Amino acid sequence: MSTGFYVGLSAILFCVGIWGFLSRRNALASLMSIELMLNAANLGLVAYARHWGELEGHVAALFVIVVAAAEVVVGLAIVVSIYRSQGTVIVDDERAMKG
Repeated sequence: MSTGFYVGLSAILFCVGIWGFLSRRNALASLMSIELMLNAANLGLVAYARHWGELEGHVAALFVIVVAAAEVVVGLAIVVSIYRSQGTVIVDDERAMKG
């Protein structure tokens, strides 16, 4: 398959991630949407790296995977902490933001 197919798929996945992030009120769904956007960026990086025959795209994708793993750990810790104290993970809930 051509590079254009993978870049197009990456753009579609990124748009689905943006839609999911903007339309969901649940913190876990928002985190999953952010992960989808990061994976879409990885797909684009690897597709262009394969097209140009360079290694830098693969290295950048590896860094994005590491950042995504750190984001998951911190994000889930925050969500669990908010759920334990408030009993909900709805982002629009103002009680979660009060001290």
